[in-house]
Formats: sequence, C-alpha cells, structure tokens
Amino acid sequence: MSGRVYASILQRASRYTLTFSSSAPFQCGHLVAFLSCQPRPAHLCQFSSWGTFRSDYLCFSGEESGNGSLKGRHLSTRQDLYFQLSRVQINSILRSNEQIVRVPEFDGRGLNTVRKFESNQLAANTPNEDRRSAATCLQSKGMLFGVFDGHGGWACAQAVSERLLYYIAVAMMPQQSLEELERCMEHGRPVLPILQWYKHHADFNYRESASLYIDHLRVFWQELLDSEEHGEGMAPLEALDCAFKRLDADISLEAQVPLSSDLMKSTAIQVAFAGCTACVAHIGTDGIHVANAGDCRAVLGVREEDGSWSALPLSRDHNSQNQAEVERIKAQHPPSERDTVVADDRLLGVLMPLRAFGDVRFKWSCELQQSILASLESGVDLDSLNLYQYTPPNYLTPPYLDVTPEITYHKLRPQDCFLILGTDGLWDELGNEEAVRQVGEHLSGIHRQAPVSASERQLKLGQMHELLLKRRARATPALDTNAATHLIRHALGTGEYGELCQERLASMLALPEDLARMYRDDITATVVYLNSDLAGPHHI
Repeated sequence: MSGRVYASILQRASRYTLTFSSSAPFQCGHLVAFLSCQPRPAHLCQFSSWGTFRSDYLCFSGEESGNGSLKGRHLSTRQDLYFQLSRVQINSILRSNEQIVRVPEFDGRGLNTVRKFESNQLAANTPNEDRRSAATCLQSKGMLFGVFDGHGGWACAQAVSERLLYYIAVAMMPQQSLEELERCMEHGRPVLPILQWYKHHADFNYRESASLYIDHLRVFWQELLDSEEHGEGMAPLEALDCAFKRLDADISLEAQVPLSSDLMKSTAIQVAFAGCTACVAHIGTDGIHVANAGDCRAVLGVREEDGSWSALPLSRDHNSQNQAEVERIKAQHPPSERDTVVADDRLLGVLMPLRAFGDVRFKWSCELQQSILASLESGVDLDSLNLYQYTPPNYLTPPYLDVTPEITYHKLRPQDCFLILGTDGLWDELGNEEAVRQVGEHLSGIHRQAPVSASERQLKLGQMHELLLKRRARATPALDTNAATHLIRHALGTGEYGELCQERLASMLALPEDLARMYRDDITATVVYLNSDLAGPHHI
C-alpha cells in the first residue's frame, strides 16, 4: 500500500481505537479484522440511536457535536493496517449486485425507446441505504427508472423504491383503466397488472406493509376517478409531480393513524422519520422526463458529430451549492431566520439535501413528533428503530423541507445515446463529463485522444512522461461488461493519472464496516441505453 493511501485511511480511521490481529486471514473475499472500537470523546456528530447514519447528511450541533475534524484523535495499532484483495475478490465484490436487462425492441404496443439497461450497487453503510427501481408501464406508455438515497437508515428509501413508481403509473392511467382496476378490487377479481418490474434477486419488499400500501394506492386512484379532469390520464410531467407529493403525504399520514399491528405501526414511523432523496426518469417514445428531489442526479450521454462524448445534465442537485435552492427555502421563512435556515451548508445546520421524502423531523411540529413517538408501545426500543428524541436547532416555523420535485423534459435526438442515474456516492467521485466519457468509451470500445497541442509539445521531460501516462490510462480496455460496474470501479479506483489503480481499489473495498462509511458513500448507478433510431427525422 502506498504511503499516501495508507495515511489517508489512518486519518479517517482515527475516530476509533483500533486493534488488528497480526494473523487475520481472508475468508470468502472479506478482510477479517479484529476491531476494538471505542469511539473517542464525542465530537464527531455521534448519536448512537441513529445506528449507521449518513454522517455526510446529518450533523448535530450542540455539546455532542463539532466541526467533524479528525485532528488530535488517538490511534493505536499492533501493526500496520493491511488491506489486500486479489483481482478475483475485487471482481466478486464489485459484481455481486449487477443487473443487466435487455428490453424487447417491440412490446406489442410499439417500438421501445430503451434498448437495455445496466445497474449496480456498492454499499458503504451496513445495511446499504441506497435503493433502485426499474419498471415498464403496462397501462400507459414508457419505462420508469429511479435511484433513491436514504439517510437516517434505509427504511424510507426502501418504501419509496417500492411505491413511487406505482403512484406515477396510476396517475398516467386513463380513466377507463382505473375504472376497471376499481371493479376488480370491488369484486375480488385479479387486478390489471400496472407495472412490469425488473428486480434484482437481492431486492426485497416490506411484506408486512403490503396491504397498507395497496389500500392507500387505491384511495389515490379513487380520488383520480372522482376528478372530472382525469380523462386520458395525466401527462408524465403532471404525474411525476403529483406522485412525489402524494406518496410523501401518505408516508406522513401512515405514521399518524392507528394501524392493524404493532409491526406495521413501527415500520410506518421508521419510514416517516428516516428520509430519502429520489431521482426518477420516465422515458417515453419522444423524450425523457426527469423528476428530482435531493442530490441524486441524471446525466445524458451525447455522442457529438466528431465521435466525442459530452454530458447533458437533466437534473440539478438540491443542496447548499445550489444558490437558487437556498434562496427558495429562505423565502419560505421570516427574514429573522435567514441566517439559520441554512447553516454550515445544511438545512438548520443538520440535513444536507434540501428536498426529500420522509424526514418528518423537518416537517412536523414538535408537538406532533413527540405525540407520535409517545404512541409507540412502552416496550419498544426507539434506538433499534433508528428513532430518537431530538429537535433541530432554530426549529421555529416548520415545515422546512418538502419533496416537490424539479422536473426537466428533454426531447430525444439521434445523438442521445444513454442516460446515467446515480446516487450522490457516484457523483462525489466522478464529474458528469468523466462519467459520460467512461460509459461512452465502454459502449463504443473507442478511446479518443485529442492531438498533442502546441503547448504540450513544450513540456519538460517529466511533464511529458506524466501526459503520456494519462493518455495511456485512457486507452486501457474495460474489465467489466456492465457499464454501471465500470463506473463504480473507476469511481473508487482511479489513480493520479486517471489509470485504474488496483492497490487503491483493493484498499477501498477491504475497509471494515466501521471504517467504510467514513471513506466513501453507498453508490448506485443505472445506465439506460436509448434507441437513437426512434429520434430520427421520420419519428419527430
């Protein structure tokens, strides 16, 4: 291990006292290390009841927290940290959650805009707080893809990934189909299939809450039927906006009403008090609608006339780096709160994303929060549910958070080749242009190099050597058939000159659970390949 990688890992490890066995073997591709973890005197945003919380999303001020500095921490080891994985082990870890789905060119209703999609996930939290979804709309047109980034636990991301696509699809269904759906429910007949899901074998659902979710989805379509304006169904833009808001309202309601079992009740409260960001794309015959709430991202890969690749963002991050978003939130509260609404680049100094599902901690009144938590059975351990009694600082005029999505429409063109959907763990490591270049060159197998410029010809020998290393790194053949895996590999393993560094990648993947989240985030990436022929002149 290089001194630079080793020193960086030690710095991030230094909130713990560590003891590693000198003879720790590898088993099943994982590092076996004997850790004695006693957190140092708490200055690093530690609330034990959050469990493995998103430390980059949530930071608590007060006596228990500080600025997150790692300086001055004590670290003791019996010997050097030793991270070593073989190439086979690296590939096994990276590819364990891969998914590749080829979509039929013709589905009985017309040509598909999507040719195939490739997806993958790599966890840093235990368990993973990211989720992903993909489905074809069977009672309306188009396909839906979503990535969901949970914080304060995985509960909210899990529920939203299961439910949101149903709400969108139902909103787009014509009245005639909704009426048939309701008749089937009334008479106990099999219902029309709404979505064709594309699930990974490791995906799971909240089985204990399925009946509750169906009941509230049914109330939603009954209200659509009562509307005189529904007719042929909502257009994708309206459906996305309505579905995001309605699902978040249902999540809030379910945590407040009596439910049939204690398990269902505790799950509903967990979902509401946790949170998640979401980025969903509806890909229709003519174009793409992207609905985003939070800091997941959608980026279009465009092939230019000269064969090069360019990135076209179809979403904007909702965080403190987006000044328009900060001003939007400040405008919703009294002038006296302008300096506290967004503090230290976080909502109320605590939450990093500025739009999200759930997170009722930033939406409900203090009285309602206390009442709901008190309604749980006295024997329930709030810590085990990732719940706790806490009010954000300067919590004066709630709500401070909403899930209203920002929706972008892009009309497809022949040069639009693929769409990348990723949680912020991907974009923390790769910029838009680099991600598109990686997927584009993976797709084409062609690694384009710009001619050596006049200024580059004047470089000194050492600088020229560095330039040649960078150019050679770009020409390295891909190791993965799955483009999402290719992205994750490069996100974590790219070295100083853009080359894939086996040592760096092994170090990142071999980090023990207690350290991994301090060094990287959960990563989810979905790459959707588009049928560019449909965007030709005869289709426009």
